[in-house]
Amino acid sequence: MGNNNISKKFNNNIKFLNSPYKLGKKSSEYPTDKLLLDLENVQQKGNFDNIKSKYILKQIFDNLNKNRFLKIMNYNKKIQNRLDININNYKKFSETYTTIEIEIIPIKNLTEKSNSFIKNLNNIHVYFNDNKKEEVKKYDITANDKVKKIKVLIDYQIKLLRGLFEYCKCIESISFIKFYRNNITDMSYMFNGCTALKEINFFNFNTDNVTNMEGMFESCDSLDKLDLSKFNTENVITMSAMFYYCTSLKEIKINNFNTKNVNDMNSMFYYCKSIKNLDLSNFYTNKVRDMKYMFDGCQKGLIKKIRKK
Repeated sequence: MGNNNISKKFNNNIKFLNSPYKLGKKSSEYPTDKLLLDLENVQQKGNFDNIKSKYILKQIFDNLNKNRFLKIMNYNKKIQNRLDININNYKKFSETYTTIEIEIIPIKNLTEKSNSFIKNLNNIHVYFNDNKKEEVKKYDITANDKVKKIKVLIDYQIKLLRGLFEYCKCIESISFIKFYRNNITDMSYMFNGCTALKEINFFNFNTDNVTNMEGMFESCDSLDKLDLSKFNTENVITMSAMFYYCTSLKEIKINNFNTKNVNDMNSMFYYCKSIKNLDLSNFYTNKVRDMKYMFDGCQKGLIKKIRKK
């Protein structure tokens, strides 16, 4: 796979967009989050008749596929026939697995005053109601907009969701429709200050490589239940103030949390005064250095058990 002659042929015929990387490496070494292939620029010069050449390019596609980072800009049917690859499948895969899709429902009684519904529009696409063609470049909405539903698409370039909906006080419901990417590392303060938020549906949600969940649901004081049973928290280091001042929260499913790498739980459940029962039997706290104010303001006798090993 490291044949220089084959690599040179590919380098002459495949355009890499926004990427300085060459094809001489092994497929496993490719920075798969940075490769954008433009197959329209591949010329038919007999290069792909070579079995090894086919194998190399096929390996690259498979590696991109496996790591969920493939993004085909353009493609040539002649090439896919020669490679025995259905590029349409890869393109469909790419659209499904590189974009995060979120559906937002704002509160019904919006005031004329602007109401923020998102913090950042860089590499984020917004569509009002069911409009799939017209992209809206706005951070906030008013009563005049008559918005019943907002669709948000987040491109693959974004690695951090820190403060994504912070202080978005006009949001009533958030549903994650597509979220297969595993390159997000920071979700701190993601919903912080969403005081009108009553429902979060984690239909599809990936936390595999998240290390920071600090203040993630802080001051979401209209939420009365949270199902986080599908969260993978094995890489999380800080959960401080994660549910800080969630005063209406009555039910929370976190019994599956893996806390073996967590070192900070300061104020994690601070003033969660409505929770009557909290099962922390699966919590491991051997690495936790700070648990101050973890249950301040909570009901007495709240904790079932914390396991320390």
